[in-house]
Amino acid sequence: MQKAAVTALSEPKRKLLQSYLGVGTAQTRVAPSVISPTTSGGPAPLTISQEQLFLRETSRPGIPSLYNECITLRVRGPLNIAALKQSLSDIIGRHEIWRTTYVIKNEQLLQFIRPAPDPVVVPTIDLRGFSRVRQEEEIERAIGDLVQQPFSLTNGPLIRGRVVTLDDLEHRLYLVAHLSIVDGLSVYQIFPFELAALYRAHSSGQFPALPPVPIQFGDYSRWQRQTSRSEHVAKQLDYWRTQLEGEISPLNWPTDRPRPSRETFRGTIQQFVVPMPLAQAMKWLARQEGITLFTVMLSLFATLLHSYTQQDDFVIGTPAPSGRKRSEIQKLLGYFLTPVALRFRLTSSMTFRELLRQAQRLTLEAISNDDLPVEVLAQELKLKTDPSRNPLFTVAISLQPGMPRLDLDWSVTSMDISSGGAPWDLYLAFIDAREGMLGRAQYNPDLFESRTIARVLQHYQELLHILSAKPDTRLAEITLSAN
Repeated sequence: MQKAAVTALSEPKRKLLQSYLGVGTAQTRVAPSVISPTTSGGPAPLTISQEQLFLRETSRPGIPSLYNECITLRVRGPLNIAALKQSLSDIIGRHEIWRTTYVIKNEQLLQFIRPAPDPVVVPTIDLRGFSRVRQEEEIERAIGDLVQQPFSLTNGPLIRGRVVTLDDLEHRLYLVAHLSIVDGLSVYQIFPFELAALYRAHSSGQFPALPPVPIQFGDYSRWQRQTSRSEHVAKQLDYWRTQLEGEISPLNWPTDRPRPSRETFRGTIQQFVVPMPLAQAMKWLARQEGITLFTVMLSLFATLLHSYTQQDDFVIGTPAPSGRKRSEIQKLLGYFLTPVALRFRLTSSMTFRELLRQAQRLTLEAISNDDLPVEVLAQELKLKTDPSRNPLFTVAISLQPGMPRLDLDWSVTSMDISSGGAPWDLYLAFIDAREGMLGRAQYNPDLFESRTIARVLQHYQELLHILSAKPDTRLAEITLSAN
């Protein structure tokens, strides 16, 4: 589609798209093919995804801390706490995004970089001598307060932490970060790799050997806003018009309580584990079918929703790595995600294997068209608005990246402690760990009882057991246990 297709939009809609995509109204600007570091030192615009997080959170006063992310680094063995804190200070100094705050200036959202604290203040909680039950209670209380405390997006900092000592050979570093400065690659790969490298150096009295960060997050956000994408945007809008055309019925989930007239955004987290045999069966099915592990997880979720609601047409959301497609930013901390809508169209005669193919196609297509935020799509496609639920989808699923080899007995998890908020009715997040597949079910307690979520998770694993062995089972043949 030619550029004229975008300029033919109504003036308000055209300006809306321009504001999100950094396209000038009088003259389009072509961005360089390579993202280069900026020496100006001035403020940078927010990325499209960052701006959406900011607007969602600040436009709803009184809601819980919606985007406070809890990151847990578990350390087995002796720990040099001073070296760990110095390593964390180094990372905050290396990556400007971890010392960023946001302001509105001349009606524009901007991010400012604060000076790096040296050293970073990370209090220590010593729980040696307490029983394990008491230790976990104290962690839930102390870290729970830390996670639920709102961030000041204008004053910062947007990351805070605690070191918890359980005994001489077991420690945890809890970090709470605003989602606008982290994503899965940041949490599970970049951060632990850099922290381990710096920690080994500081522990042995050596000079850290990490290469300097070639560009900063602000360089990326400037590049994104300067990119001329009119034809690109029109092409993506065409895809979403086709994918989301016609009426999309809300997911008729059997909630325990009536849905409030307005979204409450309250949330809690229920942890679960997919046992190793089932996790291996899921991976084996992915290898046999030549698809990703996430495709299997997504397809099981779609089957579960179909079984619960008997709906053949519904939407599941997933965070797509829209900003991680550039080679320059693969080792950069920051938030590079855009939630996308995966619209499933099922039939009772469809087999699970056929559903796997549909899920694979939907995911690949969505990732190829993931630059437009859900809010822009909802307005551009004239979707019905409902103050009681999110636009496009109310359930979502994700699979976190695997950790790199660290030569240390360290492991990372996230969402261990709830912030009290949740952007969706139900969100399943999976972590591929040594002990099996770890899961986090974040849900709204205004809609669901904890026992209902436990039953949902049981049914998910029940489907995994059945369908990994018999992927040619038709959806009409699936029945779930009554327990």
